[in-house]
Amino acid sequence: QVQLVESGGGLVQAGGSLRLSCTASGTIASPNTMGWYRQAPGKQRELVAAITSAGTTNYVDSVKGRFTVSRDNAKNTVYLQMNSLKPEDTAVYYCYLRPYYWDQVNWGQGTQVTVSS
Repeated sequence: QVQLVESGGGLVQAGGSLRLSCTASGTIASPNTMGWYRQAPGKQRELVAAITSAGTTNYVDSVKGRFTVSRDNAKNTVYLQMNSLKPEDTAVYYCYLRPYYWDQVNWGQGTQVTVSS
């Protein structure tokens, strides 16, 4: 079993920054992909950013150039640096860990990000 604990959410004004962190513990399969989904009220959940064990990244178009996903493999931690935040970024952000060779996704508890205009 894998446990993912998130931190770093909060309230920020438009144009501000936040950094989310997510640390995995337990039996962690490798290689894997870690990243972040978000879900805003009345909207579908969407993949925001992902990063593989090797460091390959992917982003949804709406955050490219503003968000950066990174990871520390030794600490089993993934980060999401969010700059130039917009009200449209307001959502609950969920981190995840997806093993390459085992079809089971592990989820964090979610952290609220609210961006005021």
